[in-house]
Amino acid sequence: MSAIEYEIRNPSELRNAEEAVRMADLENMRPLPRISVHAFCESEALQHVMERCANDRRVAKVSMRITSGGVAAAANMFSGAPTPNLIILETKANAANLLGELAPLAAVCDPTTKVVIIGYYNDIGLYRELIRNGISEYMVQPVAMPDILTAMASIFVDPDAEPLGRSIAFIGSKGGTGASTIAHNCAFGISNLFSTETILADLDLPYGTANIDFDQDPAQGIAEAVFAPDRLDEVFLDRLLTKCSEHLSLLAAPSLLDRAYDFDGQAFQPVLDVLQRSAPVTVLDVPHAWSEWTRSVLSSVDEVVIAAVPDLANLRNAKNMLDALRKMRPNDRPPHLILNQVGMPKRPEISPSDFCEPLEIDPIAIIPFDINLFGNAANSGRMISEVDPKSPTAETFSQISHIVTGRVAIKKAKKGGLLGLLKRK
Repeated sequence: MSAIEYEIRNPSELRNAEEAVRMADLENMRPLPRISVHAFCESEALQHVMERCANDRRVAKVSMRITSGGVAAAANMFSGAPTPNLIILETKANAANLLGELAPLAAVCDPTTKVVIIGYYNDIGLYRELIRNGISEYMVQPVAMPDILTAMASIFVDPDAEPLGRSIAFIGSKGGTGASTIAHNCAFGISNLFSTETILADLDLPYGTANIDFDQDPAQGIAEAVFAPDRLDEVFLDRLLTKCSEHLSLLAAPSLLDRAYDFDGQAFQPVLDVLQRSAPVTVLDVPHAWSEWTRSVLSSVDEVVIAAVPDLANLRNAKNMLDALRKMRPNDRPPHLILNQVGMPKRPEISPSDFCEPLEIDPIAIIPFDINLFGNAANSGRMISEVDPKSPTAETFSQISHIVTGRVAIKKAKKGGLLGLLKRK
């Protein structure tokens, strides 16, 4: 029997054989990082394939959701909720109608969200048009589990692809500004508000408080990562992380004084590289220090947030830090400024407007002094939004979380990730 006759008489067997070959190709595929994936399936066949994907060991860290429905269901769902890192859409629309069908989704899709379309038309012109309009991949049914995993890997694991993670460093302009508390609450907010896998890394090895603030007592943490860079990879990092909530993991500081914590300038760079490959958002709690390694960390992250208290020493330090960071990061946006502990009773302080005028920067948030709210949260190992979710301070942390991640409030119109489609509306 010729190969052509075999294909005609035994198409299902041939497809099984091809899938077996592709499965073998997956053996060396790196595990997918901590991403959120939502698949919308119009057929039972694709739903079965996605369920197989969800049970694969390579997606053990992926938060996957599978829903019956197509593009309309996705647009309806995400009109009032943040979009995940990846949306997989099955659609039976033809080439003439598909772009128009995607327009409502484009209006509510976050800019960083990737989209994979699974259609029924093997049309190279349609494929090129979709890629040109911001779609990450177009696949034609029937698709198998290896096809889906390969597509996901090409987006999030491919070494030539853009780094997955967004890194945000928080640092105080002086000791006691509450930068760590702000960092911890923002990490918690980002993970909860956007259902985004987030890693909080406490870089203050001798005096870090993230483990206390989250009521955790991990045996291992960031010290093992920094002092063993030759062992550091995604698998090793995963063993060092402590789960704080559904979408938040902690890389805790040891908070011990059993050794000196002197580091070379690039000591934390391997850790940052692995963190960036492991989760969509990494929040770095950087201690108030000015050394080669802190300068290196602040130079390499995507966003820098400076927390300051409105007094003269903080004003001087914030000015110096802003000037230094602008020189170190000439092609990046200026650091964000947060004024904290504003309105402390009986303490003379500089007004926010007078504080910010010489800095030539507006604060993204002004957090009032509230000893009871912050004290109760710290002593109970909970975040502000857990202690008093309706408080103005909880809303402020929500706004900060939106700003530092580049998002806008969900209630407002959102720019879509499918940039080309927006032009067609």
